[in-house]
Amino acid sequence: MIASYETKSVVKNILTEVMPHLDEKQKRLLLGSAAKALGHGGIAFVNEVTGSARNTITSGISQICEAESEGSLASGGPADRIRKPGAGRKSALQKNPMLYDKIEEIITQNGDTYGNPEKPLRWTTWSLRKIAQELVQYGINVSQNIVSRALDALGYSKQQNQKMYQIGEQHPDRDAQFRYINDTSAEFLTAGEPVISIDTKKKENIGNFKNGGSEYRPVGDPRKVLDHDFPLPELGKVSPYGVYVLNNNTGFVNLGTSHDTPEFAGESIAQWWRCVGKHTFPDAKRLYITCDSGGSNGCRIWLWKHYVQELANETGMDIHVSHYPTGTSKWNKVEHRLFCYISKNWQGKPLINIETVVNLIGSTTTEKGLSVICRVDDRNYETGKKITAEQKEALNIEFVGPNKKWNYIIRPNDSLNM
Repeated sequence: MIASYETKSVVKNILTEVMPHLDEKQKRLLLGSAAKALGHGGIAFVNEVTGSARNTITSGISQICEAESEGSLASGGPADRIRKPGAGRKSALQKNPMLYDKIEEIITQNGDTYGNPEKPLRWTTWSLRKIAQELVQYGINVSQNIVSRALDALGYSKQQNQKMYQIGEQHPDRDAQFRYINDTSAEFLTAGEPVISIDTKKKENIGNFKNGGSEYRPVGDPRKVLDHDFPLPELGKVSPYGVYVLNNNTGFVNLGTSHDTPEFAGESIAQWWRCVGKHTFPDAKRLYITCDSGGSNGCRIWLWKHYVQELANETGMDIHVSHYPTGTSKWNKVEHRLFCYISKNWQGKPLINIETVVNLIGSTTTEKGLSVICRVDDRNYETGKKITAEQKEALNIEFVGPNKKWNYIIRPNDSLNM
């Protein structure tokens, strides 16, 4: 039987209008039905009209005949599948059963894989392109996307550098000091006594300089900044000294325009107490300070202890101080509870003047409720000052803890005779 022109015209219209709305299986069945209904020359006609492969059309005819003989076309069952079991493109792993093993071999052969094998998270320094290129020599030709999915399946992930290794020998009292700081902080917090973490953020140049990061602005309208980072003497630098309060997730920044000295460190804590601390903790009898072992508030600096003594005399509080071991400043709470959010808040924004810095620091907030107060300290702090014999003699200090150079209590001088 040869179909008439009118019949072919109707079939053509049906195929053209219905095909775009069908899934793979339905298209195959429609193509087979049309070709079967047209009789002799039906396959060639359907192929010409739709551009579908002859194999697809004949497969549709075969499926229709098979379904009709089994009675499954209308009743469901195997005919409900879009493809036959096992049909479709094979996965990269099916094509290359050694894919995972070879990727593992490539990235481990030169020690370029990291992580504890007992943990599920590992990472590699090799790029996806480099791994894909290396796989070719094993007869495995796959895309970078395939390599990426394989790395995920093998337990690898992209990782940034993490400061974990300490230069030199680890101090034998390191872990004991961490436990002491943790236990002392918990005891103070439970008692409602203030616990603060302190440090000086790195100095920042004031001026229209490039600041790391980016910000949302109209397309094609980036901020224009100076093409160099040389400090401008007429604008100078600022030293943000931070006080982070663990009790209530608040921050205080004393923005110094002079030098970062022990006197500046002591005055910054005193300013926090006068502006915020005494109002927040009106009944406080003690204050716990945690800080780095170096810098203007270092554990070996007696002048720093002198200014803590002055604060103790002013407030009448016993001031407990603990220093983090050398090389462990990343555990200092002020770093990752205050300074990191300040840096995020002003990223991409030039610190063109002092007012800008104060506004950006003061507007720093987090979803967990961090709030920050910033004040400008215009005092001139002289460098090179040394503690005098009289000042050192006047220290009412008691060294405590697992390592006595890292932990001490400074009490008001009026308690000497108590």
